[in-house]
Amino acid sequence: MEICKRYGIKSTRQLRNWIFKYNGHETLKTSGSGGTPIMAKGRATTYDERIEIVKYCIEHQQNYAETAQKFQVSYQQIYSWTNKYLTDGVDALQDKRGKRKSEDEMSEVEKLRAQNKLLQAENKRKQMEIDILKKLDELERRRF
Repeated sequence: MEICKRYGIKSTRQLRNWIFKYNGHETLKTSGSGGTPIMAKGRATTYDERIEIVKYCIEHQQNYAETAQKFQVSYQQIYSWTNKYLTDGVDALQDKRGKRKSEDEMSEVEKLRAQNKLLQAENKRKQMEIDILKKLDELERRRF
């Protein structure tokens, strides 16, 4: 505890881990940033950029901090892309958010399900509107 207080180390567990690594002759890895966050906010990237970034990271012994500084992308994002690539391959780097089938690609059952969801949402919105009008009417009656 005394060493942690003296050097501003927040956790005795962290100090203990460093000691075990030192005694085990392991090298301590640093982010190279001196404890400051590396690109706390990422930027938008294309599929080809992600492939290039992951390739660079792997070629440089998975040095995420150096890669983050070079490509101006967040450390966490590079870490995530690299792990996805190593486990699922290059296709895992594609951004699949917001990809929906067009009506031409849908089967008849899928079209009916989508239409059903839209009708349910519309029904719910109308029911909420009715409930609000009822509440408003009730409040106006109490006032007079």
